[in-house]
Amino acid sequence: MKKLIAAALLTTITSAAHAVCPVCTVGVAAGLGVSRWLGIDDVLTGIWIGGLTVSLIFWTASYLKRRGIRAKWAYLLNFLGYYALTFSVYLLPDFYFGSHTLWGIDKLFMGIVVGSIGLWMGSFWYENIKKRNGGHAQFKFQKVAMPIGILLVLTAIFSAIIYL
Repeated sequence: MKKLIAAALLTTITSAAHAVCPVCTVGVAAGLGVSRWLGIDDVLTGIWIGGLTVSLIFWTASYLKRRGIRAKWAYLLNFLGYYALTFSVYLLPDFYFGSHTLWGIDKLFMGIVVGSIGLWMGSFWYENIKKRNGGHAQFKFQKVAMPIGILLVLTAIFSAIIYL
């Protein structure tokens, strides 16, 4: 009981967790464990983990740009750091690379790669449309809808491959 009260107090007096903290990696691992328990395939979970990773990379790059940091090494470190944290889930017990495969590729790894590329493509597609539209979106929340829409389509495609 004392540990529960101490944990509750710590959560109220500490600052919010930052996206680069190891707690996020453990959160991803816990989410993966829960999704496995619910019967959701690792590819589908990986698609959304990959999308989240790219989104965090974009957010951090935007933050670095606002702070006037233009060094290429900072952006490379940003990219490598987030993917190192994402793939550190394989260092946890019960997560073995290659234990669940599709087409000979680890399902979680495949999902992360597909989701990362999908979110990046959705963001790239949005920027091109915005450029052709005079620097404006065609509808509200288009910046969010396009990348998320691609992740939804990828999820549907892989769901059909896996479950049908």
